[in-house]
Amino acid sequence: MITVGAPMMAATAEPKPTTKQLAAEVEKLYSDIEALTEQYNGERVRLSAAQRSADVAKKTLAKSEDELAERRQKAAYLAQNSYMNGGFGSAPFALMGGIDPETYLDQASTTYALEMQQGQEVTEVANAMKAAERAKDGASARAAEVKKLLSSLESQRKKITKLVAKSESKLYSTVAASVSGGAARRVSFPVVGDGKAAQAARWALTQQQKPYVWGAAGPSSFDCSGLMMAAYHTVGISLPHYTGSQWTSGTHVSTKDMRPGDLIFFYSDLHHVGMFLGGGFMIHAPHTGDVVRVAPIAGRPIAGVVRIAD
Repeated sequence: MITVGAPMMAATAEPKPTTKQLAAEVEKLYSDIEALTEQYNGERVRLSAAQRSADVAKKTLAKSEDELAERRQKAAYLAQNSYMNGGFGSAPFALMGGIDPETYLDQASTTYALEMQQGQEVTEVANAMKAAERAKDGASARAAEVKKLLSSLESQRKKITKLVAKSESKLYSTVAASVSGGAARRVSFPVVGDGKAAQAARWALTQQQKPYVWGAAGPSSFDCSGLMMAAYHTVGISLPHYTGSQWTSGTHVSTKDMRPGDLIFFYSDLHHVGMFLGGGFMIHAPHTGDVVRVAPIAGRPIAGVVRIAD
């Protein structure tokens, strides 16, 4: 007998995503945030250009206002002077003063031409001022639009950054359990990315458990900078076998922007280096008596991070 309303099959929990799926999710989020970052950088360039245009328009407007005031003053002076001298209808009085007709006509036409010129220049400057005002308003409006877009992009970037942290937490939770404890053990670590840096990090992981030997760069043992040199050699990039020189061999990046394959330097004298893997972990050759191993970065005295390749 079947009871009405009873479930036909037992409910099953959704399968947990595999490490490969989680790694793909993190990689997509990295790609999204990189695209947003470049869009953000592009809008910042446009904002700077809009602000420069607004500044130029403001200066042009101020110059036009000064020029208009000067032109108006000259026009007013000419009009006042013409009025006080009787304008062009005072020919009899001028002739009575002993000025010959040709001289008078020359003076009158010159005065008239100046008055007309000043009037035209006043109009031209007034029109230029209106154009400058429109340009200033347009540039200011564009700058306001770009600022609004930048705010939106930054908000999206923050959301994706939180998603990255959440996804990485899931991805590296099993790794954290394997790495905890004093004994070194071989760890299967999911490195995100397909570039040379990620490839170098994957190769470095294959060297786990090989002993630390001062001055060694493989194939059977390594010191800290030797491991970095050997890893990047496998992807066609030459690095010197010295932490001080490796420090200047790439681009310095913030710890918050670290990507797999970046070199992390420790202590003020840069005497130790490891390679970032993701999720707060690195691979390194620690010291004499130890072996190449995956280790957490937290709590170590980081001096800086260098990106050797993408």
